[in-house]
Amino acid sequence: MAKIYNPATQTALDIEQARRRAKLNVIATREYFYGSQEEWEKRHRVVEIVSNDSVLTGNRSRRHFTSRKEDFESALSTQCRLNELGEQHGWSDKEASIAASVCGEGMAMNLHAVAFEPVVLSQGSPELLNEFGHLIRNRGILGCYLQTELGHGTNVQRIETTATYLPVSDEFEIHSPTLTSTKWWIGGLGKTATHGVVQARLILPDAKDMGPHLFLVQLRSLEDHTTMPDLKLGDIGPKTMGAIGGLDNGFARFDHYRIPRSRMLSKFAQVTKEGKYVRPPHAKISYGGMLYIRSTMVSSAGHVLAKAVTIALRYCTVRRQGNRNAGGLEEQVINYPTVHQRLLPVLSRAYVFTLLGRTILKSFNAMSSRLDQGDASLLSDMHAMTSGLKVLVSTMSVQDIETCRRSMGGHGYSAFAGVGKLYAEHLPSATYEGDNFVLDQQVVRATLKSYKEVLSRKSFDNSELSPFSSYLRLLQSGTESSSIEFRSIELWHDWKTLILVLEWRAALLVEARANSSSEIYSDQRVSKAVSDAFVASQIGEMISNLSLQRSDQLIISNLLTLYLLCTVESALVDLLSLGILNGKSSGVSKVTDATAGIRLAFSNVCRELLPEAIALSDAFGFSDWELDSALGVYDGRAYDALWAKAQTEPLNATEVADGYKQFIKPILERGQKLSAKETKAKL
Repeated sequence: MAKIYNPATQTALDIEQARRRAKLNVIATREYFYGSQEEWEKRHRVVEIVSNDSVLTGNRSRRHFTSRKEDFESALSTQCRLNELGEQHGWSDKEASIAASVCGEGMAMNLHAVAFEPVVLSQGSPELLNEFGHLIRNRGILGCYLQTELGHGTNVQRIETTATYLPVSDEFEIHSPTLTSTKWWIGGLGKTATHGVVQARLILPDAKDMGPHLFLVQLRSLEDHTTMPDLKLGDIGPKTMGAIGGLDNGFARFDHYRIPRSRMLSKFAQVTKEGKYVRPPHAKISYGGMLYIRSTMVSSAGHVLAKAVTIALRYCTVRRQGNRNAGGLEEQVINYPTVHQRLLPVLSRAYVFTLLGRTILKSFNAMSSRLDQGDASLLSDMHAMTSGLKVLVSTMSVQDIETCRRSMGGHGYSAFAGVGKLYAEHLPSATYEGDNFVLDQQVVRATLKSYKEVLSRKSFDNSELSPFSSYLRLLQSGTESSSIEFRSIELWHDWKTLILVLEWRAALLVEARANSSSEIYSDQRVSKAVSDAFVASQIGEMISNLSLQRSDQLIISNLLTLYLLCTVESALVDLLSLGILNGKSSGVSKVTDATAGIRLAFSNVCRELLPEAIALSDAFGFSDWELDSALGVYDGRAYDALWAKAQTEPLNATEVADGYKQFIKPILERGQKLSAKETKAKL
């Protein structure tokens, strides 16, 4: 009797074999990915506690079948339980943040920690912090950040909400003068927050408009949570694809609502009791707190990509489709170049964004320390850097998550696959914290300023250039040629050369933009080139500072080089039009295309990395509970897990659908009668 092939059993064998085939030391790579063994263990402890908690597990098990109202109540339940666990286990702020991230991003408490607390603590006066600091840190009040309005988002300078100072009562009057001045999209405002930081136009007693400033405003009573007088609050409704249902994005309208003068965030800019304005040391210093969110978006994008690509790689490794191999089995999908050449670049970006995110946060903390001393010298560069990176990582990660979903075939569309939820929740990152196309303009504005400064000086010490502008040294030195000949395939594997290519692209595009119309060299094109050059330079630092065993170091170096290859390939139009690529031969026989070598190098690196793909994704350390994906389970038994998940569908609780008698039966009976009538007529 012939042996019966069982695909469901084969999946476990396939994933096990993929792990045995890999040479990568997963434990060492995991420590590298998280920064240290201590950081990994900290995360692991928190995940173990959270994933074994009955309340949190119960909330998660129902997430696919709940209404918006139930989503919100579940998020509140999760928040409350996390607070209890935090007290019980003595979690630090970092551990509490890990727990919140693991449990999902649709919680108002996350916005308190990310958007409200940092701004108040960094920009509030000593008197304000003495009154509210402990309440904020201990969640005695819950906050949100009210900036975006119904009619204005990224253009903060045009917001309409006003804060008029009244010397007689020593108060500010917060007012929404128009419908479009209604605060909108504010996370946590709809039903949760008791207080908020309001971005409003400061109006002095002489009616002079001093532009947007920040004010701490109480929104709801601390006794019964009712809305404060002269305010109208509510939730703006469901989001696209039903995403982030647990987060109460809300609206607020102020009707001449008064607050004490002391509630202005006045660490830098101030208004005296007499109504005189005290200017801050830097016009944009109040933006320092807002940059924190953009700073965290780099590592957040890496985290969500790590989840998506782990799921996709595992499923594509156990999924078999198409031609039979020598063993009589259908081919593993991951072995098809059309699949792994899509997923391995995503894997590289997950690593790069995560590692880069740590560097950006260090830079932000350094800037914040200087701001505390009134030194805003790093603010402009940090603003340009975080703006450019926000555009880059949000654009790429949204595309990459969808790439992961499509690589999984039809099953990728199932909610049980877990990738669709990641996509829906990450999609708005392209527009919140600044619309990407508008932020591109801000990056170019800052870049052109740096360019003019470099050219205006006869001699320029490269150390004076910030990391985000270091590529401009190429225009100053005159010692390096912008035309690079790729006469052999090996040069395409050289990460130093790839970095130089991307830096020349940025330098020449900025130069062209400075001397040409923006219609020829769009802000989007220039901004991406500048951001790509910065990331490339940081990858150079990553590769140079790798401290792993030689075999692991080679694998990680290849992975980071793959990021550079993908970036160079996406920039080929610029590289050719600017004359950076030179040489008809690329080391490929009978090929005169100057770009052929990069495609061959890309294919070679992917082929080298393919046996390590599962190990590299295992190094992220995600548990099945975190991934919440039937197709991305660690043991590879995707079909068993998908079958089990389908049995939890509430529609399957009864054999006959509840609507059978009311809807299905009448339709069937009508059709049968018409059919009988037609048959009788023919006879």
